[in-house]
Amino acid sequence: MSAAILILGFLVLLLIGVPVFIAMAGASLLFVAFAETGPLLVVVHRMIAGIDSFPLLAIPFFIMAGSIMNSAGITHRIYDFALALVGWLRGGLGHVNVVGSVIFAGMSGTAVADAGGLGNIEIKAMRDHGYDVEFAVGITGASATIGPIIPPSLPMVIYGVAANASIGKLFAAGFIPGLLMAGTMMIMVAWYAHKRKFGRDLAFSWGVFGFALVEIAAIVFTVVAADYLYDYLSRWVAFLVVVAIALALNFALKLKAYMALMTPVILIGGMASGAFTPTEAAVAATAYALFLGFFIYRTLTLRSFVRVSMETVETTSIILFIVGGAAIFGYLITTTQITDHVAGAVLSITDNPILILLLVNVFLLIVGCFMETIAAITILVPVLLPLMTKIGVDPVHFGLIMVLNLMIGLLTPPVGLVLYILARISGISFERATRACAPFLIPLLVTLGIVTYWPGLVLWLPKLLYP
Repeated sequence: MSAAILILGFLVLLLIGVPVFIAMAGASLLFVAFAETGPLLVVVHRMIAGIDSFPLLAIPFFIMAGSIMNSAGITHRIYDFALALVGWLRGGLGHVNVVGSVIFAGMSGTAVADAGGLGNIEIKAMRDHGYDVEFAVGITGASATIGPIIPPSLPMVIYGVAANASIGKLFAAGFIPGLLMAGTMMIMVAWYAHKRKFGRDLAFSWGVFGFALVEIAAIVFTVVAADYLYDYLSRWVAFLVVVAIALALNFALKLKAYMALMTPVILIGGMASGAFTPTEAAVAATAYALFLGFFIYRTLTLRSFVRVSMETVETTSIILFIVGGAAIFGYLITTTQITDHVAGAVLSITDNPILILLLVNVFLLIVGCFMETIAAITILVPVLLPLMTKIGVDPVHFGLIMVLNLMIGLLTPPVGLVLYILARISGISFERATRACAPFLIPLLVTLGIVTYWPGLVLWLPKLLYP
C-alpha cells in the first residue's frame, strides 16, 4: 500500500502538469507522511545529500564550456575544418554535419548544445547549397545525439552519480559507440547521396584538404610531444612546455581550427592519462574555452560571458532540482523494495538476458518519448540497475544502453527536445521536423542493437584505461 502511495502520487502529479522534480519530492512527502516512516525533514535531508556530490560539479562547467564555444564563434571554426576534410564528398555537407558533431561532442557533452550551436550553421549552409530542408534537419538531429555519447557527457555524469559507477569508465565506454554512430550515419548520407544524385558541395582541392591534414598532423605532433615530455618532466612543467608548443604551432602555421580541435584532445587525453578526474576535466574545458575566446580568437566579450554565466546558472539549477528530487524518490523506491518486485516480475516472465535486454530497450525507448533525459535517468536507474545486475550486465555497459536509448528519445515526439530546437532553427513545423528525423533513426537503432548485444565493444576501452 505504501509503495502505491509513492508511485500513484508521482504519476498523478505528473499528469496534472507539475514539474518533474516537484512531482518526485511531493510524492515522497506524501509517502513519508502517510506511511509514517519518519519525520518529514528526512525528505529535505535526502534531497540535500543527493546533490552534495563532487562529480556533480562537472555539470555547470561542461554546460558553460559548450555555451562559450557557441558564443565565441568557435563552432564556426569546427564547421570550416569539417568542410575542408569531407566537404568534397558527394552529399558533402551531410558528412560535414556528422564530422562536426563528433568534434563538438568532445567539447559540450549535450545534444541540445550541438543542435542549437552547430545545427544553426549546418542547416543554413545545407539550404544555401540546395539541399531540401527535411534532409538537413534529419541528419542534423541524428548527429546531435552523438554529443552525449562521446566523452565528455552530461547524461553520463548523472548516470554515474545515480548508479555509483565510475564516470571515467563511462566516458571511455562511449568513445567507440560514438564513432560507430557517426560511421552508420555517414553510410546513410552516402546512400542518400547516391539515391538522390547529390553532387559535391566543394571541389576537391589539395590545398584545402592538405591544410586540414596539417591541422590534424599538428594535433598528433602535440600529443606525441606531450606524452614524451610527461615521462621526463614534472606535471606542470610539461604542461607549460606543451602549451608553448601549441601556441607556437598555431601562430607559425597560421592554423584556423587547431586550438579549438585541441579541446577534446585535452579532455580525453587528460582523463585517460590520469592527469585529472572527469570533474577536473570539466573545469579544464571551461578554462580552455575562456582562454580561446578571450585571448586566442578574441571573439568573446565580457558582456557575452556574463550572459553565458547566467544561462549556465539557470540550466544547472534546473538539473540539480531534478537530481535532488530524484535522490529522495530513488531512496524510497529502494526502501519499499519496489526494485525487487520489478526484477522479480520480469524474471518470472523470462530469465533470458537477450529477451530482458530487448524488453528494457523497448521500455526505455517509450520512456524517452515522454520524459526528459535527466529525469528519466535519475528515476529509472534505481529501478532497472538491480535487474541488470541480476542478469550479469555491467553497470557501465548498462549506462551506455540507457543513455543511447534516451538520446533517441530526443528525436521522438511528443517530448523530443531536439525536434523543437530544429523546428525553431529551420522554420518548419514540429510535425515536419519529426518526419524528417524518422529515417535517421535507422542508424541509431542499429547502433543501439550493436551496443546492447556486444558488451565487449563497449567495455574494451574502459578495461584498457582502467584495469
